[in-house]
Amino acid sequence: MQKSVRYNEGHALYLAFLARKEGTKRGFLSKKAAEASRWHEKWFALYQNVLFYFEGEQSCRPAGMYLLEGCSCERALAPPRAGAGPGGARDTLDKQYYFTVLFGHEGQKPLELRCEEEQDGKEWMEAIHQASYADILIEREVLMQKYIHLVQIVETEKIAANQLRHQLEDQDTEIERLKSEIIALNKTKERMRPYQSNQEDEDPDIKKIKKVQSFMRGWLCRRKWKTIVQDYICSPHAESMRKRNQIVFTMVEAESEYVHQLYILVNGFLRPLRMAASSKKPPISHDDVSSIFLNSETIMFLHEIFHQGLKARIANWPTLILADLFDILLPMLNIYQEFVRNHQYSLQVLANCKQNRDFDKLLKQYEANPACEGRMLETFLTYPMFQIPRYIITLHELLAHTPHEHVERKSLEFAKSKLEELSRVMHDEVSDTENIRKNLAIERMIVEGCDILLDTSQTFIRQGSLIQVPSVERGKLSKVRLGSLSLKKEGERQCFLFTKHFLICTRSSGGKLHLLKTGGVLSLIECTLVEEPDASDDDSKGSGQVFGHLDFKIVVEPPDAAPFTVVLLAPSRQEKAAWTSDISQCVDNIRCNGLMTIVFEENSKVTVPHMIKSDARLHKDDTDICFSKTLNSCKVPQIRYASVERLLERLTDLRFLSIDFLNTFLHTYRIFTTAAVVLGKLSDIYKRPFTSIPVRSLELFFATSQNNRGEHLVEGKSPRLCRKFSSPPPLAVSRTSSPVRARKLSLTSPLNSRIGALDLTTSSASSSPTTTHSPAASPPPHTGKVPLDLSRGLSSPEQSPGSVEESVDNPRMDLCNKLKRSIQRAAVLESAPVDRAGVDSSPAADATELSPCRSPSTPRHLRYRQPGGQTADNSHCSVSPASAFAIATAAAGHGSPPGFNNSERTCDKEFIIRRTATNRVLNVLRHWVSKHAQDFELNNELKMNVLNLLEEVLRDPDLLPQERKATANILRALSQDDQDDIHLKLEDIIQLTDCPKAECFETLSAMELAEQITLLDHIVFRSIPYEEFLGQGWMKLDKNERTPYIMKTSQHFNDMSNLVASQIMNYADVTSRANTIEKWVAVADICRCLHNYNGVLEITSALNRSAIYRLKKTWAKVSKQTKALMDKLQKTVSSEGRFKNLRETLKNCNPPAVPYLGMYLTDLAFIEEGTPNFTEEGLVNFSKMRMISHIIREIRQFQQTSYRIDHQPKVTQYLLDKALIIDEDTLYELSLKIEPRLPA
Repeated sequence: MQKSVRYNEGHALYLAFLARKEGTKRGFLSKKAAEASRWHEKWFALYQNVLFYFEGEQSCRPAGMYLLEGCSCERALAPPRAGAGPGGARDTLDKQYYFTVLFGHEGQKPLELRCEEEQDGKEWMEAIHQASYADILIEREVLMQKYIHLVQIVETEKIAANQLRHQLEDQDTEIERLKSEIIALNKTKERMRPYQSNQEDEDPDIKKIKKVQSFMRGWLCRRKWKTIVQDYICSPHAESMRKRNQIVFTMVEAESEYVHQLYILVNGFLRPLRMAASSKKPPISHDDVSSIFLNSETIMFLHEIFHQGLKARIANWPTLILADLFDILLPMLNIYQEFVRNHQYSLQVLANCKQNRDFDKLLKQYEANPACEGRMLETFLTYPMFQIPRYIITLHELLAHTPHEHVERKSLEFAKSKLEELSRVMHDEVSDTENIRKNLAIERMIVEGCDILLDTSQTFIRQGSLIQVPSVERGKLSKVRLGSLSLKKEGERQCFLFTKHFLICTRSSGGKLHLLKTGGVLSLIECTLVEEPDASDDDSKGSGQVFGHLDFKIVVEPPDAAPFTVVLLAPSRQEKAAWTSDISQCVDNIRCNGLMTIVFEENSKVTVPHMIKSDARLHKDDTDICFSKTLNSCKVPQIRYASVERLLERLTDLRFLSIDFLNTFLHTYRIFTTAAVVLGKLSDIYKRPFTSIPVRSLELFFATSQNNRGEHLVEGKSPRLCRKFSSPPPLAVSRTSSPVRARKLSLTSPLNSRIGALDLTTSSASSSPTTTHSPAASPPPHTGKVPLDLSRGLSSPEQSPGSVEESVDNPRMDLCNKLKRSIQRAAVLESAPVDRAGVDSSPAADATELSPCRSPSTPRHLRYRQPGGQTADNSHCSVSPASAFAIATAAAGHGSPPGFNNSERTCDKEFIIRRTATNRVLNVLRHWVSKHAQDFELNNELKMNVLNLLEEVLRDPDLLPQERKATANILRALSQDDQDDIHLKLEDIIQLTDCPKAECFETLSAMELAEQITLLDHIVFRSIPYEEFLGQGWMKLDKNERTPYIMKTSQHFNDMSNLVASQIMNYADVTSRANTIEKWVAVADICRCLHNYNGVLEITSALNRSAIYRLKKTWAKVSKQTKALMDKLQKTVSSEGRFKNLRETLKNCNPPAVPYLGMYLTDLAFIEEGTPNFTEEGLVNFSKMRMISHIIREIRQFQQTSYRIDHQPKVTQYLLDKALIIDEDTLYELSLKIEPRLPA
């Protein structure tokens, strides 16, 4: 084996001699020793790319040498001095110049050098840099890229030459065939000559007749061919071919335009900025240039080749063969993945670089280039984002006009499928990246930072403003009022909900967010949501009356600290319902998933990942479903396409609680199904719960032969651990839980506990089928009945016969009576055990017999059994259905505990499945009723069917207390009047007749105008029901019937813009018009401060109208400050880059806000036109539904948070006075009259 490297010593000595004699740079330098921090002075000589060092200047033999090719040289800091030496020594060290030579390969230590003078050091660094051949390496890389590019061109030309060769061969064959035909015709002609000579002797009349006959035959033949040609021209095939050719010509024109745009991007921005980055004072770094432009230069090279191929094909028209071009293009389109994935980050880097004045000035200089045609750099960076969808749409149109027998049909279909697959992969990557960037944007807004947002599995749910009641006021809530100014200002919090955490922040005067020092980051696994105040809790007694039932609690029980409670107030009941619904779903989701993971992985061979892999229906594509690579919040692959049946199956799958799927389904289900079908599925799941779980999963859950270690595990462990694998365990009642309205559906103990019973808690003190009592336990506190609030539209419980007959005739009253009876039934069933618990002190067995939840069908061991003879820790218990189901499925693989037969085990499992199915149905109904109340307000039949289902649920004797409470809450929500009744409506404002006379524009302040414009805009924006955003109804012919509220919003926008323009044109003198413009700009700026960007756009669009914009004398009177403010406002709401600035502003602001509706309608139109609702196989495009739901959720987030602005009738009467509005033509005539056109 070779031990060393051989080299020619004589040649090395010769090079050293040349270096001493003719070296590029020679002189003394101090070299740092490797073994110690000592410096030795050596004499160095540089020759070409070899650096020699000698012991002295007269030494002939070098002490060593370094090969400098590929190295880099950097300035180094002076090393720290160990001790304080004399002042002269310190000055000498400070003047010395240190630099380091770094070698490109591993294992080579850097060479540290120093010299006495800085100028000498710089010369050495420059000489070493030249000897490293760095510039040559860069030039080599550039030449290599050009070589690769030329190789690609040569390959393309080879393919083209091969095709031309084949065409020439075909033409040679055709020529030979034509020659043979000519020869055959000549022979025929020679045979006919004798016959023609005989004809010359014919009669002239016969010749005339034959001539006429020949003319007639020719005319008939030409007429026939003309008919054939005309029929073909009018045929569908010819029309299809004409459209196909037109599509090809359009594609070539679009490709030419796209290549031109890329050329401007690369040559007008990228390459000049690269040169600027290499200057002495660079306004931007090379890394930022690479981050902004990504691989746009490579994309340009690719499309230049593709464009050349298209032009070559057009030259061969009418023969158009395009499939081979796409075959060449497809493998190279993967470069778009990098561009699309990092596009948003590219725009963020560009925005940060624009903060540098030098860069911003340089960029504006580039954008002023006439080739840019006024477009900004962001516009050019956005063009590649739409190229792949454009190709897909083009191929779709091309296939629509390509016959099935066409030679290119299969190739084009293959290209379209590959492009769609690439588009889906890019969409999945962009979705993941967008979620991460959303979290990072929030993390940057928080001054202290937040590490939990760096978790890639953390998904953003919602954000908004809530009021936190101070902890010092607990027990004194009756003294606090929601209208208190101090409580609003000091207690206002910016809250962010994620799938795993809940953040509570305060906002400083500068707009920055600060996490609360205590309770700023709440882990949802440690939280319990209490939605309604507890009538028996001293701390929150009377809070419902104080806060109008707008408050809710989050009880936090950290494992390493004392429990505490966070009390939050929502601005409205609708927003409270949205917050509590999402928080509850997230808590249930994370706890159910964590519990299933632990009990499966610790106590069974069937782990959760194994369970998912074993059920192929959850991850494997089939004829009726297709999955994406992205996982949802339950770690299950998201659905891309699916049939309606599979979507309903996922909605009711008892194993998973995915909030993102549930929100998407409820927002968009009316596109592919009806509410009656959804409700029918929920009813079927409640009545037959076993149909909701696939057979394969049931086998995994209930397999008795899965594991036979049960008896060995029970021995040597506590009885509480034994209960963990049998019937549901006894539960602990938390002191913070409420007997009436508290919600606690899952674990309170940490999920990482390895040994001991899983301590589940309940929200009710009543007996249940799983209650276990202990004589040693203390009795529950005395509580009385809590009457339910039935004041909203419900009549008295006692009805006369006449009222009953009247209710039969009146469906509305019948519905109210039905609601009232259902809620009263729930209240009686709910409050009876509470009274009994407070009065009766009989033994536990008697109390159990009196429980309304007792059912003969419930197994007896579920009611009374106390395993192991151990006394229960608590006297009252109940089981969370989600938790109990997970425990039961975990225990299914173990042997039966002692004392149970197979029938009891079967009843146990069936009971838990039924309870879990009930919980799922109530969960879906709760979200449906609380977040989508319009479905029930507009569909009385649907409302009655829901009531019937809830009444059937209430009649279930095995119903658990928290399920009974949830049912009562849903009934109560259905019985309430429309939530929007507490808000002002535009119709109410218009119909006000007792308003004072409207004031004129001069007497109204800018603040009053801005506040009332904001109030009116939000009222109009809030009134739009979310179902109008589905199906592009605003673009149909019957748009006024399909989307009346969107049309009202558009009309209101136009009226406000016309009012601004009309008010300016009402003044005859220049000064008054200029003052009016300045006042309206001030109003727009106040609207911006109020987050009313719709109002900003109303005013700026009016000022940009041709009738106003052309008034040069008027604009000359407007101050420079107003013009600068106008430019700032226009930049904020500009449509450039798909409203890029407005989107960024909305992302960083908190509700209340009024966005520009047209931005969202453009997004929805782009989604609707770009992707169909159903695939060719008839499957629902659920990826499209997910995108639509994301936009609707953002719109509803701004709709639900209202402004706290008082209505001023005198101002709104002026703003809504249509008599002040002048039509567009009259405005322009007035403009010409005020300032006539200058003569040409």
